[in-house]
Amino acid sequence: MFKYNPYIPILQKTLFLFETVNCYDLIFQEIKTMDCSAESIELIEGDCLEKIQECPDAFYQCCITSPPYWGMRSYGEVQRKGEIGNEEELEEYIHKIVCVFQEIRRVLKKDGCLWLNMGDGYTSGNRKTRAMDKKNPARAMSKRPPTPKGLKPKDLIGFPWRIAFALQADGWYLRSDVIWEKPNAQPESVKDRPTRSHEYLFLLTKSKKYYYDWESIQEIGVSGTMRNRRSVWRIPTKPFRGRHFATFPEELVRLCLQASTIKGSRVIDPFCGSGTVGKVCQDLHRSFLGIEIHPEYVELAEKRIKGS
Repeated sequence: MFKYNPYIPILQKTLFLFETVNCYDLIFQEIKTMDCSAESIELIEGDCLEKIQECPDAFYQCCITSPPYWGMRSYGEVQRKGEIGNEEELEEYIHKIVCVFQEIRRVLKKDGCLWLNMGDGYTSGNRKTRAMDKKNPARAMSKRPPTPKGLKPKDLIGFPWRIAFALQADGWYLRSDVIWEKPNAQPESVKDRPTRSHEYLFLLTKSKKYYYDWESIQEIGVSGTMRNRRSVWRIPTKPFRGRHFATFPEELVRLCLQASTIKGSRVIDPFCGSGTVGKVCQDLHRSFLGIEIHPEYVELAEKRIKGS
């Protein structure tokens, strides 16, 4: 499954030497000139926690993923062992997420990064189900979790930040909270609050020092000159005809890949879904491992990536 790369031991030893003299910039310039491995795209069906545990230590450069959101939608007709997102208690959901990313931290290289996309939601008000919306069929749910302890009906749950703080407490470095602004966000029928049009994209790292190529994702400033990219990314959502409705746009993934990887880097997504990360990895010549618990989504991702 995993291919041996003769450059890896050399790079690991060299990286250690340069770290001791605090010369990361120099070693990264050298690494960027190397095509470290032949790209491969692999998709695995199964429980992501179990499958990640089979991966070797310090093997991946980057993880880009969007876990199932708690109590937001049903991702399949059959509840599978290891499935995340339909827990009765919010604390159980957060605990499962932390356990998954403990393993992700283990399999990341010392200078690796995690880009974590999360959207927020509201308490159910103890409503047991949610009807289908003609504009957004995926919102229908046959079962909804109860209102979490300490929250009230209509409360914004804030679980992106709850998860970010839980990961920080577990040892991750929380480096940035990027706002993904959606100029074409789904309309909402509410009239007592603003319509939601953003999600969060957290940058977390395994170590204090890590690989981040800021120059590769520069943006044009108000003066017309290039500048370091700001923390609000305005990226429209893209329609997708497949059965997986929770896809994030390829442009969002591209920026993460360019900032945190080089050609030939290994990337992992434990919640692969429709395979957006894998598709962009293929386009940018990165190796990719995607894990997905639902077989229909594995098939969908495979067709999508092959089609590209």
